[in-house]
Amino acid sequence: MKFAVLSANPNLYSTKRIIEAGKKKGHEMIIIDHTKCDLVIEKKKPIVIYKDQEIRDIQGVVPRIGASVTFFGTAVVRQFEMMKIFTATESQALVRSRDKLRSLQILSRAGLDLPKTVFSNYSKNVSNVVEKVGGAPLVIKLLEGTQGLGVVLADNKNSAESILEAFNGLQARVIVQEFIKEAKGADLRAFIVDGQVVGAMKRQGKEGEFRSNLHRGGSANIVTLTDEEENAALKAARVMGLGIAGVDMLQSARGPLILEVNSSPGLEGIETATGKDIASQIIKYVERNAE
Repeated sequence: MKFAVLSANPNLYSTKRIIEAGKKKGHEMIIIDHTKCDLVIEKKKPIVIYKDQEIRDIQGVVPRIGASVTFFGTAVVRQFEMMKIFTATESQALVRSRDKLRSLQILSRAGLDLPKTVFSNYSKNVSNVVEKVGGAPLVIKLLEGTQGLGVVLADNKNSAESILEAFNGLQARVIVQEFIKEAKGADLRAFIVDGQVVGAMKRQGKEGEFRSNLHRGGSANIVTLTDEEENAALKAARVMGLGIAGVDMLQSARGPLILEVNSSPGLEGIETATGKDIASQIIKYVERNAE
């Protein structure tokens, strides 16, 4: 079969691994830079143009859409869907997952446990917002932040209020979350493909760092999830409508708390930590669903 990986950077580890895994299974694999596509929209004849050529004869697409190009990337994925081509991440699920606030509302409605979160419309009563999550220490996150950027830990009430006032003054949208002390700067990442946990790792923030992102210098080790953690991760991916997902959780005294559901999770950290060939699992998923 012929599969396409939508990626703006062919040198990324994840892109290279998916291409490699597909070729190993005997498929024709191509990379399409979704940021350089043109979309032709007319009655019953959707077309994707790339490098002045109409994209034809593709059976499956693996979107690797960066957060900074979500709008156009999603439009390209939607175009392939209109062409009746299977996409490993659906356009609507991609849109949902990139909206942090909407994601939390969907997860909450599904009965999944989360860190207590407050969102307001630049409320001037910042002390009330701080109280609503149980006081300081607390975590303040930019709604548009990724890879740990735009995430701040406020140690005390005064600094929490000052940071909130500063963000409000800049008209930067933030959410305020309770700080889970017992997590000790670590979180769990469950990698899910087609309703199965195909790998899990525990990410630990570097010394003095509460953010566990590997991009921030954290470390990762293979971990076996409890039944409760695995069920929570699978349910989170399912309610978000994602066939491929990286579900981030905190271990707390009241059980697993869902932090985020990532629709384009990186492969390098999870494959290195677990020693598993996750790229091949993604190819198998596309094979099962492609025409």
